[in-house]
Amino acid sequence: MSSLWPVSGDADEIAALLRDWEAAPDPEPLVIETSGSTGQPKRVVLSRAALRASADATHARLGGPGQWVLNLPPTYVAGVQVLFRSIRAGERAERRYLSLVPTQLVRMREEWASLASYDAVLVGGGPLDPAVRAEAESMGVPVVQTYGMSETCGGCVYDGVPLDGVEVRIEPDGQVLVRGPVLFDGYQGEPDRTAAAFTADGWLITHDLGHWAEDGRLRIDGRVDDVIITGGLKVPARAVADAVAGHPDVEAVEVLGVPDVEWGERVVAFVVSREPLVLEQVRDLVAPRSWAPRQVVRLPELPRLANGKTDRVLLRKLAADE
Repeated sequence: MSSLWPVSGDADEIAALLRDWEAAPDPEPLVIETSGSTGQPKRVVLSRAALRASADATHARLGGPGQWVLNLPPTYVAGVQVLFRSIRAGERAERRYLSLVPTQLVRMREEWASLASYDAVLVGGGPLDPAVRAEAESMGVPVVQTYGMSETCGGCVYDGVPLDGVEVRIEPDGQVLVRGPVLFDGYQGEPDRTAAAFTADGWLITHDLGHWAEDGRLRIDGRVDDVIITGGLKVPARAVADAVAGHPDVEAVEVLGVPDVEWGERVVAFVVSREPLVLEQVRDLVAPRSWAPRQVVRLPELPRLANGKTDRVLLRKLAADE
């Protein structure tokens, strides 16, 4: 049976529930079940006020209300937002928008010319390769890179600029904090976890690392747990992955820390490549050498969850099994 507590059902069923929810005088919050990409799924409670604030700020940033094409699972926050924004915009809205994850954009390369007809193509849910973005934009695709999470009603920073009403703060250790009307109400049935998600003055602790670039835009450097502690050395997984991705045969790569008796965590590169790459080839791509992976797992493709994010739990199991 379709529901908003938590969100379940197919797109048409969820859209019908959202229409009633939007029209109700004082509805209960909806609940989004997260993907559990790190092994800790949660039920995120989102009020109608937060969803409205997010949808309205999105339309204001993009140039006006529009109809959204659903190309994402409707039960995750990005899919719910596609449906809710369309409902919020009304049927007469003439602008057209599309929301994708980076993997979808890459796989739609043959369709990029048709994507140029949209007023904006939002890409979020993970890092977007700058070269892929540049290539898509050269074909006329109006790419907008988003940053956010279920706890912020989805994307709350567009192309490095927070949406109206959203504040972003960078802590001395590089951690990104967010505050504003788009924040969630808490985790359903988990008051301790909810309290731990916020600072004393009401900022959401994202567990992402970032910095303000010279152009004043937010740049996300990775997750706090992307910093691998191996043999007492801190290794930034994103930087290692970027280095490995520079090899011409590499099509996709994920770098993770995997528990190790000797090193505490060992650096493992999960690689999708056109030609086989041995460990020493991969290690030679990384500088400093102390950051280099100690294990390479070659895969036909990176395992993905339903929302397009890499299944890190499965990857760590594959590394341990190998």
